[in-house]
Amino acid sequence: MAKKKIKTTSAMLADIIVKGIQEKKGKNISIMNLTGIHNTMFDYFIVCHGTSNTHIDAIADSVQDEVFKAVGQHVWHKEGFLNSEWILLDYVDIIVHIFQKEKRDFYQLEQLWADADVTILEDIS
Repeated sequence: MAKKKIKTTSAMLADIIVKGIQEKKGKNISIMNLTGIHNTMFDYFIVCHGTSNTHIDAIADSVQDEVFKAVGQHVWHKEGFLNSEWILLDYVDIIVHIFQKEKRDFYQLEQLWADADVTILEDIS
């Protein structure tokens, strides 16, 4: 029997995504709420980093698993799995960026959205 999709808000989905990141101990999770910014295409950007290519893959897989288990939704688009330096998961209203630390420091996405309401979560030990 096919899993029924559950209607969810982008805030609820963001919480589920964060849970998936935390399950694999993603580092320095930033949640950028873009809903208050005029003319944005997304409600949230969620950014974190991992410690290796394998760790980044595991975080991305965990996010996809948690979202599907919770609401029956597959990622709409994904890229970056070939080299796992920067994986992007597109859930239409939410974009998840999972970086190698060096790439995250270089691109500084959080600085591009400095006017967003940003929540930074402490790492789970």
